[in-house]
This record gives sequence, structure tokens and C-alpha cells, in this order.
Amino acid sequence: MDVPELPLVAGGLNTNNTKSLLAMVKQLGAAADLDRVRKSKKTRAGQGKYRYSRFTMRKGPLVVYNEADNNLKRIARNLPGVDTCSVNALNLLQLAPGGHLGRFVIYTEDAFNALDKIFGTYSSKGVEKNGYQLMRNAVDCADLARIINSDQVQSKLNAIKTSIVLHEKTKKNPLKNRNMMQKLNPFSRTQRANEIVATQARKVARAALLKHKRSKAGAAEKATRTARHLALHEGLEQSFKEAHQVILDEIKQGRIEESSEEEEEDE
Repeated sequence: MDVPELPLVAGGLNTNNTKSLLAMVKQLGAAADLDRVRKSKKTRAGQGKYRYSRFTMRKGPLVVYNEADNNLKRIARNLPGVDTCSVNALNLLQLAPGGHLGRFVIYTEDAFNALDKIFGTYSSKGVEKNGYQLMRNAVDCADLARIINSDQVQSKLNAIKTSIVLHEKTKKNPLKNRNMMQKLNPFSRTQRANEIVATQARKVARAALLKHKRSKAGAAEKATRTARHLALHEGLEQSFKEAHQVILDEIKQGRIEESSEEEEEDE
């Protein structure tokens, strides 16, 4: 917006048609605000579009008029986003819609002159609002940081209180807290570093071993081990057969009684 002043007070807004009012509002520098409101028109999401308001739109300028400008309410109702309100019925729902302060307000000349009569001033009470009077600021200088940091205030303040922590209120588990483990075991940091190096070394050695096993040399070594294992197994079986044959020969020769052997097995 490129308005000449704030608050914006305009005279001659009580025209005969909407076209002339729109031209005057654009002349005041509010054309950008009207374009913003017009482009913000969108379809409402959900089931609400079937009930009461199918479209949503941002808030535009608020035109405040007096009783002498009653025609302004009729001719401004067709401008998108532009709301009108009588100066005798101002409320926060229109001045700060949605709880957001700083709405663009356009006052007619009669409405602006009637504000002192309605709300009063710092020195006199209002007539139409039953003795209402504007609240005067309690602090003349609103720069609180400057007041607090001034030499006059800082010289009267007490010194900063400091306390020494004798012990920690919470006990920490050294198995989970590295700082606490470092206090109990100063070698823990080196131990963790050595474990990381050892883990990496094991990983490299395992990868090298797998690579060797999958190579031709590894396959030949595996074949050699398998042949040696099979030969050992066959040798053991042959030894068992020869020992059993010796026992059978001694039984035939009468050196060993077969019944006594069976009894020993039964026992």
C-alpha cells in the first residue's frame, strides 16, 4: 500500500455508486490491498462449502463512517473484502479480526472527528460511552532495557548470588554415561578407541578370509581338508572292523566265552 498517512482520513467517500467509491479508494493508494483480497478468494475445503459460505477470502480495508455517511454502507457492500462499520459500533472483531492487530482502517472525516466525543481524550471523558476515558501510559519512557541498564538502577541492585554445587542431585549410570565412566576409569576412552580399531581390524580380516575361501587356492585347501577327513573316517571304520574280527576269531578258538560276554553286556 502507498497511502499518504496513517490513520487514513478521507473526505468525500459518501458517493452515489460503487464505481466512484472504488476509484477514490484506489486514488488513496489502497489498490494493492484490494487486489490481494480479490486474488485470495478460494473454495472452502470440506463439507462447509455446502452449508453457509462456499468461498473464503482474506480481510480487506475497514471503512468507518458516521451517521451522516449512511449511504457509504450501501455502496461499499459490493467491494470484495471491504467491510464497513459505524463509528458508534466499533469492536475488536472488526478492528482485529482473528486476534491479529493492525488492520487497515479508513475513516471518513465525520467519523474521525466523532472519536473524541465517543471515547474521550486523555484529559476529558467521553460523552456517548458513559464517562469512558482513554488510559494514559503509566511509563513515559517505553524503553525498559534502557531503564534497567541505566547507572541509577544498576547501582541500587544487589550483587549476583552464586552457589557452588557440592554434589550432583542425580546419580548417573557410568555404563551409559561416558563422562561418568571417564571419571571412574580414566582408561575407558582409550579402551573404546582400541575396541573401535579392533572391530575394524576384525572386519577387514573377515573380508580377506572370505575372499581367500572363494578363490581357487581356498577351494583347493577345502578339498584337501575334506579328503583328509574322509580318509580318517575310513581308517577308523577299518580299525573297528579289524578289532571286531579279532574278537570273533578268539570266540571260535574258545579263548572267550560268548555267554560271559553277553552277561557282561546285560549288566
